[in-house]
Amino acid sequence: MNPDMILLRFGEFTVKGRNRDRFEKRVWEQVRRALADFPRAGIQKAFGRLYVALNGEPYEEMAVRLRDVFGIVSFSPVRKTPNDLEAIRSAAIDVMRGLPRQPETFKVSVRRVDKSFPHDSQEMNHLVGGHVLRELPGLKVNVREPEVELKVEIQPEGTYVFSRVEQAAGGFPYGTNGKALLLLSGGIDSPVAGYLAMRQGLELEAVHFHSYPYTSEQATEKVISLVRKLSHYTGAPIKLHLVSFTDIQTAIAQGGHDSLIITLMRRAMLRIADRLAEGREALGVVTGDSLGQVASQTLSSMNVIGRATELPLLRPLVTMDKNEIIRIARNIDTYDTSILPYEDCCTLFVPKNPSTNPNLGVVEKAEAGLADLDGLIGRAVASVETLSITPEFRSAAQSAGVDDWF
Repeated sequence: MNPDMILLRFGEFTVKGRNRDRFEKRVWEQVRRALADFPRAGIQKAFGRLYVALNGEPYEEMAVRLRDVFGIVSFSPVRKTPNDLEAIRSAAIDVMRGLPRQPETFKVSVRRVDKSFPHDSQEMNHLVGGHVLRELPGLKVNVREPEVELKVEIQPEGTYVFSRVEQAAGGFPYGTNGKALLLLSGGIDSPVAGYLAMRQGLELEAVHFHSYPYTSEQATEKVISLVRKLSHYTGAPIKLHLVSFTDIQTAIAQGGHDSLIITLMRRAMLRIADRLAEGREALGVVTGDSLGQVASQTLSSMNVIGRATELPLLRPLVTMDKNEIIRIARNIDTYDTSILPYEDCCTLFVPKNPSTNPNLGVVEKAEAGLADLDGLIGRAVASVETLSITPEFRSAAQSAGVDDWF
């Protein structure tokens, strides 16, 4: 079948009542951006869905773009016809003949929204199905487990006939549920957490902590590449805040509390995130924590670390195991970059026996004993370097060919 339109179905935000119009407008904008390279395509809005008129543009190439649009739960290539029985039957034959492989069984599912159409849904199931059986000998009807389900939707503006339903990203349109900061390391987990947060409608700005000269420039370039991959899904640039953590990390490492180094570092990072959130309208912090994977991610450690911020801590991965996280990382194309051997500051000064059950009072006393911790945090915030990352972004090092390994 050569489709003439694409039917786009919205996700769970369609139950949002008064916010529905705003969400639908945002999806429309994201679809328009995703299909910007297909100038002849036209987007039409209907209640609870969008239609894209192909006007000669290639469906398969457009489908690749649409699969990654947040807020679209699924889509189908469709043939549109007038609300006329013979026209519908003809379109049904075209759809069935256009399948990549002719099935042995099928069924027809008609949904009549236009109540002025003279035949109801049950009648149309028989009128269309009988016609297909006559025109395509060898087919059989199987209403329980058909190889192909031929769908017919009779709407006031016309009838849509299709058989394919392709899954898309789902969730909420990007940016419709507020803004948060993503603590982004160079590992596997935090990019996945960022993707899942964006899928729930959060606009993100990423924060990465580096410790020159202990960490290499390649570690930062790796994070830039991860943000580039995440920005593919947003339809808008993602700001990346690069924070120098060297002086803070050195002070903590020299503080004489070896078992608490990780806890103290994470709390300092959250304090910095708090200050960066001010003036950026960020109302939460997203992390890649997954319960029980490492010492800082026991429930006790999460509790003590989380007390360093008044912002909500959002942990999309908290109940996932590593295999689930890796599967998503592969699907969103961040895994191969995440496993490159360029260490970030979180891997430095790791004690042999980190505390898995830190005491809040002991931690706060250790912080009070660190010389000028508040001043170090203030200077780190004041010296932040901010980049605006798009899928096409190239840093100076990457433009010079450093990222051949990406």
